[in-house]
Amino acid sequence: MLKIYSKVDPSVILHMVYSKDDFFSKGGKNQRENISPDEAALQLAAIRLYDGMTFKAHKHIPCVKQTEITQESWIIISGRVKAILYDLDDTIVQEVILLPGDCSITFFGGHNYLSLEPDTCVVEAKSGPYFGQEKDKVFINEK
Repeated sequence: MLKIYSKVDPSVILHMVYSKDDFFSKGGKNQRENISPDEAALQLAAIRLYDGMTFKAHKHIPCVKQTEITQESWIIISGRVKAILYDLDDTIVQEVILLPGDCSITFFGGHNYLSLEPDTCVVEAKSGPYFGQEKDKVFINEK
């Protein structure tokens, strides 16, 4: 797992890249690994399921959860993607090539993605609700 911290404020985790190899290389019987820090608005976990595995049926209890920022994740299904990851001051902090099974998570800072293959497929997940681009995004001026 790659954790990318801010150079502006080293106490802030900006981005994470989690690979399926990170999970399966651990071996053993660990079937769940929480990826996101507990305080993050976007919660991700990797779960290994064995044949016939199930969980108790459940639903989640309504509760008010408040966040001041949209956090986003991309999971690569097929193809390859270059993730360009930005610091709090809009400077590029790292570039990473994402492969099928990889997951990028942006908690703070900016990001851009470049498809490196035709028919690349990704799943995007982000905290909501969504109020439209004009209320959700500010574009980073590339220098």
